[in-house]
Amino acid sequence: MKLARGFLYIIAFLTFLVIAAFFAMRIFADDLSKIAFVPTAEYTEQKPLEVSAYADPALWFSHPARTEDPSRWQPAYAEADEGEGEPAAELAGAQPESPPPFAVFFIHPTSYLAKDHWNAPLDDAESQQRARLFLQGMASAFNQAAQIWAPRYRQAAFGAFLTRVPEADQAIDAAYRDVELAFDEFIEKARPDAPIVLAGHSQGSVHLLRLLKDRIAGTPLEQRIAAVYAIGWPISIEHDLPSLGLPACTEPDEAGCLISWVSFAEPADPGQMLVIYNESAGFDGQPREGGHILCSNPITGRLGDSAPASANLGTLVPNKELTSAELIPAAVPATCREDGLLIIGDPPKMGQAVLPGNNYHVYDIPLFWANLKQDVARRVRAWRPAR
Repeated sequence: MKLARGFLYIIAFLTFLVIAAFFAMRIFADDLSKIAFVPTAEYTEQKPLEVSAYADPALWFSHPARTEDPSRWQPAYAEADEGEGEPAAELAGAQPESPPPFAVFFIHPTSYLAKDHWNAPLDDAESQQRARLFLQGMASAFNQAAQIWAPRYRQAAFGAFLTRVPEADQAIDAAYRDVELAFDEFIEKARPDAPIVLAGHSQGSVHLLRLLKDRIAGTPLEQRIAAVYAIGWPISIEHDLPSLGLPACTEPDEAGCLISWVSFAEPADPGQMLVIYNESAGFDGQPREGGHILCSNPITGRLGDSAPASANLGTLVPNKELTSAELIPAAVPATCREDGLLIIGDPPKMGQAVLPGNNYHVYDIPLFWANLKQDVARRVRAWRPAR
């Protein structure tokens, strides 16, 4: 039953990616299509959750007390065809030594596409199921952890990131307040002697970076961080990074640092992303325009590095029938371009959810799923408690 349920999750996940691709194509191809996603409802101030709300496991997708946990799903490696060389498991390399017990706090990306509300209601079944599926495809790369905590939160609507009206900022701020409450519960309940890994994608990374700046930088909690994975959101080296407390990771065996990348295939056209990036202010209050984007190479674990496809331990790829997904070694290279984009070579066949400009945003984690899993283990093993 567990295997069957896992396959059903994959089917639903991949189906959603196809639908999301259709939406994304409309959004980025024509600015007028923002009308389809920017909420038209009057902004309603979100009633604050009770301070103890996140003590209830029901407010978490992934939690030590939950048995149904999408973050614990694991894919299989593809079998190599006869005569095509070494089996996939051998190409993937020997499994590294298990890391010591650690805890993960993962913030899921936007899954609310409707425009009925600026913030997703927690009882919206469609967006909640999408969030579970995103966790299965993304947070599963972190599941060597002894504990995974992934909160449900009243996320900002997709349309809030397509407009600069005041309601959009209010919605993002409201979502952050929920995440902050969940983080308090996580810190209170996670083992005090265990290292912590913080991770998120897209909107999740937006909230994660704010947590770093407002709640962690310069505090004793900073010493407990083994690594931060703020993936799928551009971070300015000049105008964001100095305010986050932790440096960028430069080597694969380094702990207490930050990793980030945004994925594009060739020819890369990041125009829409750069418009938003250049017009925004960094954490130092200065315009990000002209600043360099942080690019961690997810294959090597090094800053601003390049790696061939042969070093990619496993890309999570759906089959043609969209009935399952499996890890394919040596499928995709990775090169940090001078401007901070992560270039993955010719467009790989990942599915239909590729955004215009060869933007592989939806696949930032699946492209390097197996390398990311090993990167987390390395950094946790490298972590040392403060003395």
